[in-house]
Amino acid sequence: MRRWWLGAIVFIALDGLAQEPRPGLQMLVYGATGNIGTHIVDEALARGHFVTAVSRDPSRIEKQHPNLTAVAGNLLDPASVRALLAGKDVVVTSVRGVIGDDKDPKNSLQYLAVVAVVEQLRALGDEAGRLIHVGGAGSLEIGDGRLYADKLPKLFLPKGLELEIQGQILALEYLRAASDVRWTYATPPKNFTNGDRTGNFRVGADELMEDERGRSRLSRADFAVAVLDEAELEIHTGRRFSVAY
Repeated sequence: MRRWWLGAIVFIALDGLAQEPRPGLQMLVYGATGNIGTHIVDEALARGHFVTAVSRDPSRIEKQHPNLTAVAGNLLDPASVRALLAGKDVVVTSVRGVIGDDKDPKNSLQYLAVVAVVEQLRALGDEAGRLIHVGGAGSLEIGDGRLYADKLPKLFLPKGLELEIQGQILALEYLRAASDVRWTYATPPKNFTNGDRTGNFRVGADELMEDERGRSRLSRADFAVAVLDEAELEIHTGRRFSVAY
């Protein structure tokens, strides 16, 4: 089901009933210093939520706000992940990269992050929050049973980027088999822009969305709006959604 979201004012759920945003969420953001993570942190703080921003080097988080806490964290350390997840309503993973050099997409940080968080959510049981993972456009469908990743020219694609894309596809497959935790896979379009926050965009499902000129794009600021809308409204729990203009 596609619909327009306008910033988090009023939303129509799949059952047709209006949903109200959840205030004052305790949020944990992995990748808080990244191009997407910084916008997610800013959007969450602007809406009055409490954010724990995770970075391998928390000194890089220069933003000052009474609702913001910067901490060091390691997604490859189960004890660190579990400690940071405790007491959080929502954890956002917005990370990228490849660990090691054995060319296995399961060593992409995107995939490892999802597995690490899901395992610790399971360990927390009834006290666990929910995961919103920032996925990749390569996992979107373009018709004829193909993914957008299948269309990319492998000859000219850097090997590291190819592994990251495959890791995102594996992360979605892993989550779809995880019926015992609450998760959402938030998928951007092909291209991010540095445009303004408008709050006006389309929300779709598994298909790659393009506008009337064949463009698949969205500003990072508006993607952050979509992520926070989902955090507050929990419309797509247990499934993926995509966003584009």
